[in-house]
Order: sequence, then structure tokens, then C-alpha cells
Amino acid sequence: MAAAVRSQVISLYRMMLTESKKFPSYNYRTYALRRVRDAFRANGALEDPRAVERLVVEGQQTLALIKRQVIPAVVSD
Repeated sequence: MAAAVRSQVISLYRMMLTESKKFPSYNYRTYALRRVRDAFRANGALEDPRAVERLVVEGQQTLALIKRQVIPAVVSD
């Protein structure tokens, strides 16, 4: 894996962990953290550049989903 891609993957991993820690519910939080860690471990030895790029795009989409889900509800008066 090229150094630029490796740093992009590590950055994505850290952002996903950070956002997953923001879930208010303990069960959702631990589930999200476990899923992120397991997915990155399962694909850690992947060498194919196309597959890595596809997984990075998928990870970015998942990160966007996590960010939408952890946004606190706005209470209006």
C-alpha cells in the first residue's frame, strides 16, 4: 500500500472511531466501535489498489452515515 493511501486509511480509521464514540447510547457506541475495528482488521492485509480504493470510498460513506446519526436532536421551544 502506498504511503499516501496508508495515511488516508489511517486518518479514515481515526475519524470513524472518533465519531463512533459520540453515540449517546452505550449499545450503539460499542457496536459501532466494534464494527469499525473489525472491518479494518479484516481488510488490513489487502494489497489490491482497486479494492483498497473501493473500501476507502465505502468507509467515507459509512463515516458520513455515522456523523448523521450522532447529531443531537435540536429541541425547539
